[in-house]
Amino acid sequence: MRQSGAVSNSSDSLFIKICGLRTEEDVDAAVEAGADAIGFVLTASPRRVDAATAARLSRRIPEHVLTVGVFRGESLDDVRSLAAESGIRAVQLHGSEDRGYYDALAADGRTLIRAAAFGDSVPRCGEMGEDMLLLDAPVPGSGMAWDWSRMPVADPGDRWLLAGGLTPDNVRNAVDTARPWGVDVSSGVERSRGVKDPALITAFVKAARGGR
Repeated sequence: MRQSGAVSNSSDSLFIKICGLRTEEDVDAAVEAGADAIGFVLTASPRRVDAATAARLSRRIPEHVLTVGVFRGESLDDVRSLAAESGIRAVQLHGSEDRGYYDALAADGRTLIRAAAFGDSVPRCGEMGEDMLLLDAPVPGSGMAWDWSRMPVADPGDRWLLAGGLTPDNVRNAVDTARPWGVDVSSGVERSRGVKDPALITAFVKAARGGR
């Protein structure tokens, strides 16, 4: 684990990542709510920010909260350049990158998160050398809830995050059903497409941890 101090959690503490943040208010709400990771979208998306904005927002985030840059389809050189410019400490990849791509990024010392869609075959954390696996809905990025009960029991110690259609209203049921190591949310804490709601961020973290 290249950034193990930033992603450790105890067996009774769910790892929570809030993704697609774009403003100081969003970031402050996520930190104050107790999120473990904050994601900045550095690829084509309604939630995209540029590297300079991600760098500025990252400076508001304490060391114990992991900063993540989200990429889809960029070249290795572009990912490295944007990661360095933004100062993010983890790279999340949504695409068909091969093992060589992951190995090259691993040499930079950043935490690696591989995003994959749930399907007939279920990926396992570490298959590409990643530190965490984000398991999304069968139609990734749709923001629609899916049948979490279909998720087979993960291997002991697997660091995998459940994503896809999670909201403050359903996240606790999803966690109780699928038993993930962590959860990831973006559209489920928005008041409109690409616009986060700090109150929903707070409610999501509280609900995910069982109201504690």
